Amino acid sequence: MEHQLDVVIIGGGQAGLAVGWYLRRRTDLSFVILDDQHTPGGAWRHTWPSLRLFSPASYSSLPGRLMPSTGADNPDAAHVIDYLTDYEDRYDLPVRRPVHVSAVHRDDDGFRLRTIEGTWSARAVVSATGTWSQPFWPTVPGQRAFTGTQVHSAHYGGPAAYAGERVVVVGGANSGAQIAAEIAEVADLTWCLKGEPHWLPDEVDGRELFRVATERSRALAAGLPDPGGVAALGNIVVVPPVKRARDAGLLHPEPMFDRFTSTGIAWADGREQDVDAVIWCTGFRPALRHLRPLHVREADGTIRTDGTASAQVPGLYLVGYGDWTGPGSATLIGVGPTAKATAAALQRQLATPAPIPTP
Repeated sequence: MEHQLDVVIIGGGQAGLAVGWYLRRRTDLSFVILDDQHTPGGAWRHTWPSLRLFSPASYSSLPGRLMPSTGADNPDAAHVIDYLTDYEDRYDLPVRRPVHVSAVHRDDDGFRLRTIEGTWSARAVVSATGTWSQPFWPTVPGQRAFTGTQVHSAHYGGPAAYAGERVVVVGGANSGAQIAAEIAEVADLTWCLKGEPHWLPDEVDGRELFRVATERSRALAAGLPDPGGVAALGNIVVVPPVKRARDAGLLHPEPMFDRFTSTGIAWADGREQDVDAVIWCTGFRPALRHLRPLHVREADGTIRTDGTASAQVPGLYLVGYGDWTGPGSATLIGVGPTAKATAAALQRQLATPAPIPTP
């Protein structure tokens, strides 16, 4: 089956929905959102159960609709999933799922997208697949010989499975601190990271992070000195569970270990420790395998962009992957400005809409 539209958005999470909202409200372009998940919610359906937003609901909203308040300072993932589900329905966004896009090819008329539902042709493509499906696992000597369990935070299901065990949590950013905090309540925790933890001031949350990231973007665009952005503040938001564990003395950072043994870990100074499990909170990489035929990825895994537009392939846009696609663009509150700019750029590029074929 062949489908032809002005724009295909790949990914039905928060970034894809935000672009869809602006296309629906601000343009006359035909478009579809192809999502490889079975249900709404994007990456929020795959988080660990206790994950909380860094900001109140009112500061965690997509364009057009405030997230309803929960009465809690930091809503959980279930609340975000409900919000995204309602967002799709309320604005009647054209999401098709589950549709996996395996490859995007360039042709004379734009792009061809290979999917399990046949080929989609589009004059422009917005890639909004995020990072959650590409967890990053470091390679450490002896890793394969280790007889304990290893899991990435992308597949961590909560602390109950680790009760009474000796557990290593690797990673010093938000996921590492949050998971270490709850593991410390049920298990013998070793928290390994490079250097000391960089705690943000206790009063700082997602609102302040977005403000600082936006100020940095504006300063750089104006040719002013780099003010340092969020990284200058720290990289761990002290949400209530982390604050409780830190203040109770449960979070004792250790240097990153040097190698695995068959039963545990070992440091460069010769110290060894037996452990039962390792939880890797080591981040993610952009999920961009579908763009391999376009040969646009840089050595660091990103794609060179002008705003959100690919600098190499006209008509290709990237939204929601991190600061290289806009300040705070991987967050609920931060994706709106880049989604708006992308829709405006698409309208300029595709001034004459393509005809919608009769079914």
